[in-house]
Amino acid sequence: MGPSDWGGPLFDGPLCLLRCLASSLSYLFALSPLSHCAMKTAFLFPGQGAQAVGMGAALAESLPQARALFDQAAEILGYDLLEICAAGPAEKLNSTVHSQPALFVCGLAALEQLKHDSAEVVENCAVAAGLSLGEYTALVFAGAIDFEAGLRLVQIRGQAMQEAADAVESSMVSILGMDLEAIESLCDEARDGEILQVANLLCPGNIIVSGSQSACNRVVRMAEAADAMKVIPLTVAGAFHTPIMQPAVARLSAALAETEIRPPRIPVVSNVDARAHEDPEEIRTLLESQVVSPVLWEKSMRWLIDEFKIEACYELGPGRVLRGLLKRIARKLPCENISA
Repeated sequence: MGPSDWGGPLFDGPLCLLRCLASSLSYLFALSPLSHCAMKTAFLFPGQGAQAVGMGAALAESLPQARALFDQAAEILGYDLLEICAAGPAEKLNSTVHSQPALFVCGLAALEQLKHDSAEVVENCAVAAGLSLGEYTALVFAGAIDFEAGLRLVQIRGQAMQEAADAVESSMVSILGMDLEAIESLCDEARDGEILQVANLLCPGNIIVSGSQSACNRVVRMAEAADAMKVIPLTVAGAFHTPIMQPAVARLSAALAETEIRPPRIPVVSNVDARAHEDPEEIRTLLESQVVSPVLWEKSMRWLIDEFKIEACYELGPGRVLRGLLKRIARKLPCENISA
């Protein structure tokens, strides 16, 4: 801070001191989670791909509530999820069977940390959303599904999606720097009778396509030739959010039919249509469809901003993927990460 920041060439009296104090308090207030209590706040929960070996370990050690979640998860799943999160190996954690339950529990553990630090922020949250798998975490936070039922659903979802992926050689490709119309045109050209479609619309210039392995290979070459900014074949089990996952729907549908789903206490945005739903049967149907439908993340965030008038966000869980995407959608919207 230079002399001019005090209002003149030199310190010139009490008024300028008050100005400086007010500015400093405003800055500190902006950094505090409590500053969002008066704002319309959204909680965002990450999906598969955000996992990393070591996640959850520090929270489980320092926060009894987080440790209790992992202990309960071990009883439900029949294996030590915390050990996989903390020590890996990466290949085991990255498998769909393990990464989905791991991210689900870590997201709720991060929520426990925020409750511990700033209970008012949690109490005043107005709406929630989650990317793919994260939608289940959001529904548990919103009280639509209880923890045990949610974890069992996520376990079945991960197993069913892994089995569907194992049945067909398939993959996903991230294409940066091209618009939706151009990418859909590339998919039409590269499809050649196989499955290939847009799977994730994440933010402007960041779209993921998904389909059979050979079709993905073709679209990589075509996107590179079309001068995409970057083309990244993803290391994933298979073509999520496409009809290749259809075999997983029947098993997930049966599990959802046996699960009690209540009207959420706050709105939860669906990945399928970028809207919030209160009716439990609608939520059930959308969760079934989500496995084979594109994730409309950018549209979901724009609905939060434009229609729901969100003023601040929290990303709860490992990584900062959602915060980074949000910066591409609404650069000035504050988003604080509560890591796991």
